[in-house]
Amino acid sequence: MSLKFLDKKILIIGYGSMGRRHSYNLLEFLGDSVRIDILRRKSSVAESDNGSDMRIRFLYSDNQLEESYDAVFVTNPTSLHYETLNKYLYLSNSFFIEKPVFVTGEEDIVSLVNENKLFYVACPLRYSNVIQWLKRNIDFSVVHSMRVMSSSYLPDWRPGTDYRNTYSAHKEMGGGVSIDLIHEWDYISYLAGFPKAVKSIIERKSNLEIDSDDIAVYVAEYENMLVEVHLDYFGRKAIRRVELFAEDDTIVADLINQKIEWLCSGKVVDLSEERNSYQKKELEHFIDIIEGNSSNDNGIEEACKVLRITRGVL
Repeated sequence: MSLKFLDKKILIIGYGSMGRRHSYNLLEFLGDSVRIDILRRKSSVAESDNGSDMRIRFLYSDNQLEESYDAVFVTNPTSLHYETLNKYLYLSNSFFIEKPVFVTGEEDIVSLVNENKLFYVACPLRYSNVIQWLKRNIDFSVVHSMRVMSSSYLPDWRPGTDYRNTYSAHKEMGGGVSIDLIHEWDYISYLAGFPKAVKSIIERKSNLEIDSDDIAVYVAEYENMLVEVHLDYFGRKAIRRVELFAEDDTIVADLINQKIEWLCSGKVVDLSEERNSYQKKELEHFIDIIEGNSSNDNGIEEACKVLRITRGVL
């Protein structure tokens, strides 16, 4: 990251787990040269995390906003993203939007795209060591089948928070495992492109007290391979992995244990990194895009295409 992004004003809209994470990382990157405004609906005990930091202001009214910002982070619930972007479009030329970008991917984005502004949609797992290794080293033309699984227990996701009160539990808030775990379809498209056909079953099958879907299963067809995807909210042992069935070996990429293993040869590559590492790398990438040092590789149009696939629609 160059020094051009110093002495900047940043607005974060929403202060949930991702809003807090981005604020911490921005403060670490930019030090005393940045000021962060955080716009939220009401005060919370969470503010004590940064409450004494003079680089942060908590705002509760549009009247408190500056006239413009160098970047705006949209980190409120998914169901509010579309409305938020349209409402605050005038505040900046650069927007970082938490995933998923919207609720369906069918939203009218013409007016947004025509504004000729930077809209970058979060896709942090692309920057993990495991996915980056696959991107650089695997020839997917010789992979006949890919199987992707993300299984975990929703009540364990946010310690200290009742899962029934989170957006994940409620369809109208943009929740549901099919959209919540959009990471999987994002990195699949990043690694192998978009499929030519996809079929899906998206249901609620467990005893979790939610009204959103808790399991989504897909089969997608590519020119040279089939891709199977399994996502769920109820797996009691967390699993997140990619299995590649290639010509000469079966390769298992484990995103939780951060390693890649070849089942026939026995080779193992350790790609350990701390949890926040790929979030930081993505943030650096966003700043590079703003500064013109990198191209925007996940804009609204691409993110909407990935979002439609989560619903089994091409």
